[in-house]
Amino acid sequence: MSDIEGELRAGRRARYAVEAGRAAAAAAERASSEGLVDVAYGEVDSPFGPMIAAVTRRGLVRIAYPDEVDVLDELAERISPRVLEAPARLDDAARQLEEYFAGRRQEFRVPIDWSLVRGFPRRVLGATRRIPYGRVRTYADVAARAGSPRAWRAAGNALASNPIPIVVPCHRVVASGGGLGGYTGGLHRKEFLLGLEGALPEMG
Repeated sequence: MSDIEGELRAGRRARYAVEAGRAAAAAAERASSEGLVDVAYGEVDSPFGPMIAAVTRRGLVRIAYPDEVDVLDELAERISPRVLEAPARLDDAARQLEEYFAGRRQEFRVPIDWSLVRGFPRRVLGATRRIPYGRVRTYADVAARAGSPRAWRAAGNALASNPIPIVVPCHRVVASGGGLGGYTGGLHRKEFLLGLEGALPEMG
């Protein structure tokens, strides 16, 4: 094969890839507009790398850090098998996250779908969502605000399974003794987020 023939074939492959990408995007948009998608997902940029975010008709249902696995399987099993990549449905959430990471947003204004959380964990995360930017609460505080002052361990478990980190700011919940406590996304991410908000506790 000559160099010219090789270049022609490479060019055709590149065009086919572009056309296939456009066709897939058009199919996703059509399926979404026709109500054939129950869960739309896409990648959202972050300082930690690309995160997966997912929305339903009710609102934002999932944000996953880059190292989380089986996220789409979880959505298909627990919400609906009609899961499709449709990044345009994530535009508003993606824009607000970008503004937050750039230090230009202190409050998220996106509807939340709580389908993945019920009972006491739902109350814990509801209380957590109301913690203001740049402030922290303890696990005991959050448990009390959720209606069970002594259930701080259960509150910790609920926060550890938060399906919508950052937007539901479980990083703002710290240990009573002044330590950071735990964080499913990793303590380095919790430190980053609290530092971004100017709320990192002084470690004695």
